[in-house]
Amino acid sequence: MNNILVIGAGRSATALIQYLLDQAREHGWHVTVADADVQLAARKVGNHPAGKAVWLDVNKVNDRRELIGRADVVVSLLPAHLHLEVGHDCIRLKKHLLTASYVSQEMFRLGDEARDRELIFMGEMGLDPGIDHMSATQKIHEIQEQGGVIKAFRSFTGGLVAPESADNPWRYKFTWNPRNVVLAGQGTAQYLEEGKLKYIPYSRLFKEYRLVHIPGFDEPFEAYANRDSLLYRDVYGLSGIPTILRGTLRYRGFCDAWHALVKIGLTDGSYPILHSGEITYHEWMEAYVGKGQRGQSVRDRVAELLGETPFSPVMKKLDWLGLFRKKRINLPNATPAFILENLLLQKWELQPQDKDMIIMQHEFEYELGGKPRTLVSTLVMKGENAQDTAMAKLVGLPLGIFTKLVMEGRIQSRGVHIPVMREVYEPVLEELKTYGVIFQERLQEVSAEKS
Repeated sequence: MNNILVIGAGRSATALIQYLLDQAREHGWHVTVADADVQLAARKVGNHPAGKAVWLDVNKVNDRRELIGRADVVVSLLPAHLHLEVGHDCIRLKKHLLTASYVSQEMFRLGDEARDRELIFMGEMGLDPGIDHMSATQKIHEIQEQGGVIKAFRSFTGGLVAPESADNPWRYKFTWNPRNVVLAGQGTAQYLEEGKLKYIPYSRLFKEYRLVHIPGFDEPFEAYANRDSLLYRDVYGLSGIPTILRGTLRYRGFCDAWHALVKIGLTDGSYPILHSGEITYHEWMEAYVGKGQRGQSVRDRVAELLGETPFSPVMKKLDWLGLFRKKRINLPNATPAFILENLLLQKWELQPQDKDMIIMQHEFEYELGGKPRTLVSTLVMKGENAQDTAMAKLVGLPLGIFTKLVMEGRIQSRGVHIPVMREVYEPVLEELKTYGVIFQERLQEVSAEKS
């Protein structure tokens, strides 16, 4: 095998492309980077002798298939809903397919065909999902091999800005797909707590957060529950576990303010705002509140709706976004969520020297030799600047390393998978250590004696 095709050259592709180009030089491979913005792809490839940038409109089926047909391994960084078309092409043309996105049921249904054609389709091979799966299952398998019985598993990940770059009232900036941030948590979250199913509807999700302490930080972080923590029970080998929760981390104060946006109705993407191209943000806010008392401002009416005092931390965050300014929105026929997303793109933009920060923490409660124990495994990594981000590194490197393993013929698994197998997580996590991706562990024996 000699040829690698990367489809998509966006924000998360930088570290992946650089890694693959470095490996290509060493192994005599060739890397083609395809994107609708060929200049962007060309910037990522640079003048590297083992790389080439090409233009691709993924909706042009023949062009797409021609490129895939020349490759041995295809790495898709396209939006998740486009992976299936690429998957069908890879089945037809007998090419391995790797992605960082969640694997859909439709993609899993290609498993038998992929297996019959001796192909590996690996999804969820980025950061979250990706490194979370690999680091968690490695520890779970270690504990179980020692004879431990896991009673609780909690896992939290946050794509944040480093403390030195958290210089706005929200202490948040976009380090990944803005649309995903705006739509995060929609639907009902479900998890297991001491053997009982728990559900948190979207309307309460950001109000019912918990505090998570991370070593090295004086202040705890807020964590809200992910949509479905039960999905990975069986995959992780935790089918009978009483407690399992996966969540997302934010700095203190974020969740209450985001709950306010949800309560007002600004995260709804189901309907357009009439005359959204002509009205101001102030008029938009006025549309969500009652008439109020005579002389009462729109801002005060919003505070009343939210149960906030006029100068509470939540209201200060809404002020800072510019929601009460008499400035035109200038987005015709836009949904509330789209208006909010475009406003946040301006306010939460990562500045050139800003550093992002990834935090991932797993908590395992288990019994070993009749003694209860708690193992906490924590990863904290900062980026260098707005271009060289920790997010891009931790999404791209696992994909790159796994691509190398496939190219070298070191992966025997076939079919559609996520990275929870030993032949995957051991070499990938081991190489990630050389890039500073190291989990710090704290083991605590809990006294079983009653006082």
